[in-house]
Amino acid sequence: MSTLTDVNTADIVPTHKEVPANLEDAATNAVVSGTTSGVTVLSLEDIQKLLPHRYPFLLVDKAENFVAGTSITGVKNVTHNEPFFPGHFPIDPVMPGVLIVEAMAQTGALLMSKTLDVAVEGKVIMFMSIDGVRFRKPARPGDQLYMKVIVTRQRGDIFKFRGETFIDGKLAAEADFAAMVVTVAQPVP
Repeated sequence: MSTLTDVNTADIVPTHKEVPANLEDAATNAVVSGTTSGVTVLSLEDIQKLLPHRYPFLLVDKAENFVAGTSITGVKNVTHNEPFFPGHFPIDPVMPGVLIVEAMAQTGALLMSKTLDVAVEGKVIMFMSIDGVRFRKPARPGDQLYMKVIVTRQRGDIFKFRGETFIDGKLAAEADFAAMVVTVAQPVP
């Protein structure tokens, strides 16, 4: 299930001997071991410098607990005025699951962009694959999504991630996904 079929993600070497079962443990262990970059919170302005996405498709409002090459937590405030709610569903508004996965992917792209110091001009971070997606709890207006993303493997500018999204401390969605840095031939104006 890859949009970039010329890349074989099976050859990516692990950066960790074992992926923690709990993503919070991964972030805590990285902080305790002193591997933080010094930057722990990314504001919306910081995010817009690192990602080319803009409203209505920028799905991360801020990011916390950034540990270079290891982990990050993205935060999305789900509001009543989201452009998808009038059609999904008018009687019972629910954030589409694919957008929750996209929000996790954008959180992973933030981690990659900040870790690799990727400039927005001339390069983009593209999804490569999504596996093991599970939805556990719907996201509704007024919810706050906490997207905990850890790196499970890295080789060069290709990363594999494990993402878990929480609402009110409960697991709402989870997925394994991969992304890579792609050079854009002609920047779009």
